[in-house]
Amino acid sequence: MTSVTASGPAGPTVLPVELWRPRQDAHEARVDELTRGHRERVRRQQPHPVEDFLFSYYDLRPGQLRRWHPGFDVALAQAPERAGWRFHRTLEPDGAVVGVDVPAFLPARDAALQFVRRLLRATATAPAQYGCFGLHEWAMVYRHDPDQLRHSGRRLRLGPAATDEVVRSHQIRCTHYDAFRFFTGPARPRNLVQPTLDGRLQLEQPGCLHASMDIYKWAYRLLPMVPSELVVDAFVLARHIREVDMRASPYDLADLGYPPIPIETTAGKAQYVAAQREFTQRSQALRARVLDVADRLDAGRAWLSAGRAPGRTAPGTTPQPP
Repeated sequence: MTSVTASGPAGPTVLPVELWRPRQDAHEARVDELTRGHRERVRRQQPHPVEDFLFSYYDLRPGQLRRWHPGFDVALAQAPERAGWRFHRTLEPDGAVVGVDVPAFLPARDAALQFVRRLLRATATAPAQYGCFGLHEWAMVYRHDPDQLRHSGRRLRLGPAATDEVVRSHQIRCTHYDAFRFFTGPARPRNLVQPTLDGRLQLEQPGCLHASMDIYKWAYRLLPMVPSELVVDAFVLARHIREVDMRASPYDLADLGYPPIPIETTAGKAQYVAAQREFTQRSQALRARVLDVADRLDAGRAWLSAGRAPGRTAPGTTPQPP
């Protein structure tokens, strides 16, 4: 009978090979399906204005996304090939069990871990705002030379003059630094706030589509401590958001299968806000899952100081604080 064991009172759950191999196979198949279109277009050198964003702005390559990690509180039996992976180590003298190297990861990636915890918690507790209407993409082309557009092969749905008028007739309310930094010079003063890199903790909020997409980034930045299934869940949300983000943009992408969300109209604004609210609910759930992993990983410092590894307890036992 298949058994699951724990390596100590507060050690990781140890999965036998007949349990973890199917999880790995399922993860790889899921990622292969999600990235198939992108990988085929790369081979054809065919750019895509929507999906390329997930592999250009975000720097995790498809092959890295495909590599399965069970998370810091799970170790794997009969996985010697993983012993040489970064932030991994053998947990048994005979090398039969391999898990992540929490004692090595914590000091090496402490700054990233603490920032992710602070940012996700601040974003989760901030009031959601729904008045931006996706105008950040419009501000990125405001009074811009058409030959200098980021997606220069795509035409503006309303044309340059009407696109500029949409920006002039609205109050822009972008709170996301990485969106704001791509605004054109003339568009920057039109934004209600002036986001900065150091001000992210004060400005990011859960109604922002880009903040919700970024959960994917914060999750994979903590690999291999975060379960890969959670990283892919965040990737899927980011892809759904990116589609809406670009449908609400000034670009005409109808020929690619992305009908416009005309945010310059009352109906389009309502459609955009409805999508924002749905994404807020989904992102808050994902944010909580990443925070749970990050908080438990950070709490592992106390266990390590007592010579014990952070993780799950064996069934029927209750860990005592050192």
